[in-house]
Amino acid sequence: MLDFNPRKYAVTLKLVFLKAVNDVYPEARVEIDHSLNNGTYGTIDLGRNLKEKDLEKINNRMKEIIEKDYEINLICEDNDTLKLKSQKIDREDIRKFLDNSGWTGMMEYEVGGYHDFMYEKPYSSTGVIKLYELTKYNEGFIIKYPLKNANELPPTIDNPKMAKIFQETGRWNSILDVSTIGTLNEKVLNREIGELVRVNEALHHKNLARIADQIVEDERIKLVTIAGPSSSGKTTFSKRLYIHLRASGKNPIVISLDNYYIGRKNVPLDEHGNKDYETIEALDLKLLNENLTDLIAGKEVEIPEYNFISGEREKKGKMMKVPENGLIIIEGIHGLNERLTAAIPKENKFKVYVSCLTQLNIDNHNRIATSDVREIRRIVRDSLARETAAEDTLAMWDSVRRGEEKYIFPYQEDADVLFNSNLVYELGVLKRYAIRELIRIKPDSEYYEEAKRLIKLLYCFVDIDIKYIPDDSILKEFIGDSIFYKY
Repeated sequence: MLDFNPRKYAVTLKLVFLKAVNDVYPEARVEIDHSLNNGTYGTIDLGRNLKEKDLEKINNRMKEIIEKDYEINLICEDNDTLKLKSQKIDREDIRKFLDNSGWTGMMEYEVGGYHDFMYEKPYSSTGVIKLYELTKYNEGFIIKYPLKNANELPPTIDNPKMAKIFQETGRWNSILDVSTIGTLNEKVLNREIGELVRVNEALHHKNLARIADQIVEDERIKLVTIAGPSSSGKTTFSKRLYIHLRASGKNPIVISLDNYYIGRKNVPLDEHGNKDYETIEALDLKLLNENLTDLIAGKEVEIPEYNFISGEREKKGKMMKVPENGLIIIEGIHGLNERLTAAIPKENKFKVYVSCLTQLNIDNHNRIATSDVREIRRIVRDSLARETAAEDTLAMWDSVRRGEEKYIFPYQEDADVLFNSNLVYELGVLKRYAIRELIRIKPDSEYYEEAKRLIKLLYCFVDIDIKYIPDDSILKEFIGDSIFYKY
């Protein structure tokens, strides 16, 4: 019986797919880009548009490779050996990765005469693959594989807005001339990182200004809600958006949803019998909607203040009123859920989804998971801001992810606009902070293997000096010294 491991399954399926493409179209160039629609999106450059029949041929070849149950052989995992022969490798992305990185963790595999480089270990043969789905999507393809057990594919969804954001990020990477770790490290080693940081930050500001303009141009908008998963930089985004709106002549007020918690003793329980602080039922929706309705009507309102130490609201709140030419900004994980602000007409609301969607790959065939970047952000911020050990952050990460899948991701397509908070250079900055915390996790910990995996990824990056990072950068929310976010 297969010892199902979704990471191993994904790597094995990827090798099957890449060999199939190479067998059917030897001159094709494949890029495995990012997660999308509960699968992985990529492109195949054939010198022409990819067609359905091309994927049919590739899919048929994949089935043959799986049926023949080819052995997957490890050829080399020695870093020095791979680096010494880098110039003989006919892929520029692999050469740049090996030449511009220290310890890479790269491994060379062979399957049925086809050679490729993987960053994680596959199963020992191709026959273990029993279930997958390959479909055309936009200009490329999506390949799906089991995530929870070997006999079930994740449900089919369509996230066109998310796809559009990834396309925009791809354009940003073209502007920055960075798409893989090798090209990023090359710029660091060539002392070009300062300009790259400035251009990347300018792209963030340009996007923020565009969002602010959308809000200002529609006089019906009275409420802006901002939501996103953990460690997306929502706090810094909110405060930067506030500044852009002020610069456009608006006078926003900011309301924290934290102040609408119903009280620790009243928080409902989850399916495991634990208090569920993430559920929308933990908020006083009735009071929130009354307050928002009154504020929009021009009334002065007493906004509650929640005391996280006592777990209850203070007896007296804070008086607030929307100023002339003003609007309301609220930030919280339920910002896209229509139930949160049900009393406010849709035409009076503007919803923003903020997430860290990395488009930086290890190489053309090995991507960096978006959730890995957020996990590293969270480890760094927790250690610096809350003195929380990396092991404790990893211990709660699965719960955080379940909450996101339940309360955030289902609503992301309901946003009026999506903002990608990722910075292409950020892992080179976060590296030193994260490794310092991750190496404290001992081999007898259940989180040791996850710590090793993240350390392995971070070691691929050349360190980037924090002196290049502006004090209003979203990254400063995680490493400290932000003008918006104080520890």
